[in-house]
Amino acid sequence: MANITIEGNPISTNGELPAVGSQAPDFKLTNKDLEDKTLADFVGKKKLLNIVPSLDTGICAMSTKRFNDEARDDTVMLIISADLPFAMGRFCETEKTDKVITLSMMRSKNFAKDYGVLIQDGPLAGITARAVVVLDENNKVLYTEQVPEIVQEPDYDKALAAL
Repeated sequence: MANITIEGNPISTNGELPAVGSQAPDFKLTNKDLEDKTLADFVGKKKLLNIVPSLDTGICAMSTKRFNDEARDDTVMLIISADLPFAMGRFCETEKTDKVITLSMMRSKNFAKDYGVLIQDGPLAGITARAVVVLDENNKVLYTEQVPEIVQEPDYDKALAAL
């Protein structure tokens, strides 16, 4: 269990991020077209998983825009949250973030559980903590960051360097 904070108040997650060097757990998440997506849908590409509580918050919006701006041809930038696909689509349209792929946990919280980011207590219980996971083309974990304070941005430079 990771111990993190929200504006200085302690909260905890259900577990820990996958270990660097391990094989990433597969997932089934929902895209903007209400299609289920798994890691197999992104085979052969490096993946940056930007795991956020909600795109309706400032830090989540900033990180999504930053990773959109940093997108490369050999990498997919996956933005994962509990937001509904419709809201994520509106965000991307409004903010012109056309290089990221948004994925929703609307059908299952298994992703959050398997990646150890499901918040267990406090006002955000039931959604994800802020984290970044970088995977290689074969879904081996190259880098992880469990952001210790929900209202803090991830370390963009370290995440991008891992790619």
